Amino acid sequence: MAAAAGNVEFIRARSDKREYRRLLLPNALECLLISDADTDKAAACMEVGVGSFSDPEGLEGLAHFLEHMLFYASEKYPGEQDYTKYISEHGGSSNAFTSSETTNFYFDVNTDNFEEALDRFAQFFIKPLMSQDAVLREIKAVDSEHKKNLLSDGWRMHQLQKHLASKDHPYHKFSTGSWETLETKPKERGLDIRLELLKFYENYSANLMHLVVYGKESLDCIQSLVESLFSHVKNTDQRSFKCPSQPLSAEHLQLLVKAIPIIEGDYLKISWPVTPNIQFYKEGPCRYLSHLIGHEGEGSIFHIIKELGWAMDLVAGAGSDSNEYSFFSVGMRLTDAGHDHMEDIIGMVFKYIHLLKEDGIHEWIFDELASINETEFHYQDNVHPISYVTATVSSMRLFPPEEWLVGESLPSKYAPNRINMILDELSPERVRILCESKKFEGSTNCAEPWYNTSYSIENVTPYMIKQWIQKAPTEKLYLPKPNIFVPKDLSLKEVPDKVTFPTILRKTPLSRLWYKPDMLFFTPKVYIIIDFHCPLSSHSPEAAVSTSLFVDLLVDYLNAYAYDAQIAGLFFSIYLTSTGFQVSVGGYNDKMRVLLHAIMKQIVNFVVKPNRFSALKETSVKDYQNFNFSQPYSQASYYLSLILEEKKWPLVEKLQALSKLESDSLAKFVPHLLSKTYLECYVQGNIEPGEAESIVQEIEDTIFNTPNSVFKPMSPSQYLVKRVIMLEKEIKCCYQIEGLNQKNENSSVVQYIQVHQDDALSNIKLELFSLISSQPAFNQLRTVEQLGYITYLSLRSDRGVWALEVVIQSTVKDPSYLDSRIDEFFKTFESKIHELSDKDFKRNVKSLIDSKLEKFKNLWEESGFYWGEIEAGTLKFDRVESEVALLRELKKEEFIEFFDEYIKVDAPQRRTVSVQVFSGNHLAEFKKAIAEADPPKTCRITDIFGFKRSRPLHRSLKGGPGLITMD
Repeated sequence: MAAAAGNVEFIRARSDKREYRRLLLPNALECLLISDADTDKAAACMEVGVGSFSDPEGLEGLAHFLEHMLFYASEKYPGEQDYTKYISEHGGSSNAFTSSETTNFYFDVNTDNFEEALDRFAQFFIKPLMSQDAVLREIKAVDSEHKKNLLSDGWRMHQLQKHLASKDHPYHKFSTGSWETLETKPKERGLDIRLELLKFYENYSANLMHLVVYGKESLDCIQSLVESLFSHVKNTDQRSFKCPSQPLSAEHLQLLVKAIPIIEGDYLKISWPVTPNIQFYKEGPCRYLSHLIGHEGEGSIFHIIKELGWAMDLVAGAGSDSNEYSFFSVGMRLTDAGHDHMEDIIGMVFKYIHLLKEDGIHEWIFDELASINETEFHYQDNVHPISYVTATVSSMRLFPPEEWLVGESLPSKYAPNRINMILDELSPERVRILCESKKFEGSTNCAEPWYNTSYSIENVTPYMIKQWIQKAPTEKLYLPKPNIFVPKDLSLKEVPDKVTFPTILRKTPLSRLWYKPDMLFFTPKVYIIIDFHCPLSSHSPEAAVSTSLFVDLLVDYLNAYAYDAQIAGLFFSIYLTSTGFQVSVGGYNDKMRVLLHAIMKQIVNFVVKPNRFSALKETSVKDYQNFNFSQPYSQASYYLSLILEEKKWPLVEKLQALSKLESDSLAKFVPHLLSKTYLECYVQGNIEPGEAESIVQEIEDTIFNTPNSVFKPMSPSQYLVKRVIMLEKEIKCCYQIEGLNQKNENSSVVQYIQVHQDDALSNIKLELFSLISSQPAFNQLRTVEQLGYITYLSLRSDRGVWALEVVIQSTVKDPSYLDSRIDEFFKTFESKIHELSDKDFKRNVKSLIDSKLEKFKNLWEESGFYWGEIEAGTLKFDRVESEVALLRELKKEEFIEFFDEYIKVDAPQRRTVSVQVFSGNHLAEFKKAIAEADPPKTCRITDIFGFKRSRPLHRSLKGGPGLITMD
């Protein structure tokens, strides 16, 4: 039987120039082939219709474990990690994930290496080896992954929702797997886990698979490649998993579940089982309802409960990991006052649902949403091939071939009866409410078995909800008005001059404007950054938290107005920087100025509203406190940045300052903050130079030139730069500390090797080392030694100071031991570098060149690169071209010399700091470590700030407002 290539008329975006073909192989494997002549990466994704719902009884996590095991080795490529090694050496990346009903495997790679990479990938589904030794080691990786999640509220609450479901429905199961479920218990039952794994692998049949392959070659070439590689996948004609319908029976509804989280903060989630949207995706009833129930403009649920000081955010929508059931949820983060008014909030939600029924379904709202969705589809940004194949593959199982590219993103049939059907399902009879709060401590009487989450259950009858509706606030709820931000003018502007790099278009004592027209993407979008450089923003912990709260309040005040802009594809953000704060706006250029003007007006007319100040301060205090519950490797990373960065305030001091901050002192601080300001502006996209100039002129007029403005220009001498400390060569510094949450069993180490300040030749040598060593480091430290699930070697740059860092998080070994294993890895890797063949060296250089020459995929990526150069002060807009030219000339001997000088363990220029966070598991080792005498050439850091004061600083790469040089 020959493969069948179908001529499908795919519904596609107008801007999409790629070619597509559906292919059905003789073994019933269905494929989508994508040819993109302009791509510089090739990618593939396989979705197998077997997921954790298929786990055999008593072998929880087997599907997830199998996903891990397929990465090891195959009959054709028996070398362990052959696949990942090949991919990472050729500019690629690979990963996989297990869902309820599917498991997805995907990778990308430089286009020249696609055939070989795809051949290795195909072996996952043809003849994997799954050796006994690898099986045992990888159970440890799965267990480490589970232990990382044990104290994560997202995982805990998800499992609690599953626990409170029908025991005979697969939704009820635990799906990650652990040492207990994959080793201890199977052994007790006399099972051989490897044989169970091989038996389970038999479910992987070609008729349950969907493959997307994305390449540079013609469709005919890609087709013959896919036919030759994937026709060998066995078709055992397995039946696809058919999930029973709803996992919740009557006993699981009309419940209020009170659960105790790990972190500070109260969360409320109201949910209902509903008919899955996938059954009516052309009508999109859930999309219509989530738009209204989740709206944040005036008259919405959120706007009212926010103004009452009860909630900080709200998200509404339907979601599911199956076609057979779905939940519609309304989730929000509550304040302390919101927790006390939980019944009123639930009453408000039902009141709004009642309003939607009373008011009827509105065709104009459906049409407005449909028009926004259509514009978004036709003007979608290009993404990386790996993201595109992963997003597209899941459509193949669910939709007819002509709709694979569009999925459910274009509802077009107005069907009020369908919307009413879902509305009727959002009833008090069918509701289930989950509230998370530490305030429930001492009043719960149950524990979820897998994560040990404490909870209690109460019944909530329709009569109780009726009472809550009656006592809910009387503020008027109403539907949103027509959206003024929907773009009308999507035309492309004429650009007179072809500009390769950003140029300075305008310069005054108040601001500088960088401008670059869109020469690549030809899309009606623009990206604008206004960076407020305020030297008084961070001179003390008090200033830092005050600036942060000022920014939070600005975003809060703008939310109701700007929410419509966001729906219409126009986004804004205001966030804190190390030297002030930054406003950025991106999306369709048509209504951009309207939004930007509103933001600037809000900044100029800023006042502190005491009720919003209290709510945001309370939330901010909890966020600082929650750092104690973050992953230990995040804690290690924080201590490292505290060691490296000049004038970085410790969280504990910021928390103290924030706790004492009052609204009147913030009101006094803001004019002080803004009394010295300089604006660095960046405008890129579908915009003419004259308009870019007039935008900045208007901002200057609004901010500096209005009567009574608190804004004053900053003199160049006050320009603020933050610098990085220089570590001492040949000395290894070590900072050891106990983890902030001793209940977390994970310890962590970050070993940081500081190498050089931004310099093209050194950059390429360090990038080349990272490329060559990152996969072997992962293989040795995680796969072979099984030290921990989170293990990686990567590059980092802090204000232009380049370094390597190796991170390991582990329950099995203490940080001192982990650090010694990192040293050992570098020692054994030394011979690999010294014995590097010319062929391997050239191959790695080519791979790095290919990766560097990868084109920007969209406006945001390109802007991000150029703004990064401006922000860092490096201004190397031709960085790629100059570094590629140097790479082409680089000799192997120079590279080895660089390694010997800076990276190898006893290198004369090696500057190292090891940050070690010890968990409660490793307290004995911590006490031993801090009592030990320092070995030679080591420096123990006991006082971070004393240490910083004793070290010189790297120079700043930033020239300040008057000193921009374009060399």
